[in-house]
Amino acid sequence: MTPEHFRRLALALPDAVEGAHHDHPDFRVRGRIFASLHPGGTAGMVKVPPAEQARLVRAHGAAFAPANGAWGRQGCTTVHLAAVDAAVLRAALAAAWQWAMEALPAKPARVRKGRTRGK
Repeated sequence: MTPEHFRRLALALPDAVEGAHHDHPDFRVRGRIFASLHPGGTAGMVKVPPAEQARLVRAHGAAFAPANGAWGRQGCTTVHLAAVDAAVLRAALAAAWQWAMEALPAKPARVRKGRTRGK
């Protein structure tokens, strides 16, 4: 699995867009991040429900691991690109996309307050 293949799989999901977060690519739907690529090109992340994370780690331990700390407890799951099968990654990305679509409300657009000068 290459970072470009990960990107193509993520962007193949309906309404998925690529953005950037902390200087690395992320993939969003309805304003919510459901996956990202780590710097260096060897790993990515999918944000899945904790029960799905446990299933992925149990079934494909060489390919998936919970992220460190609170992020991992919230479902952020590291994907080791060299160890993951395309079909397994496609299913994990779909689960992450689904969770972002259904379990999380859409983020409203951020509104910046303008400053007025000199009155």
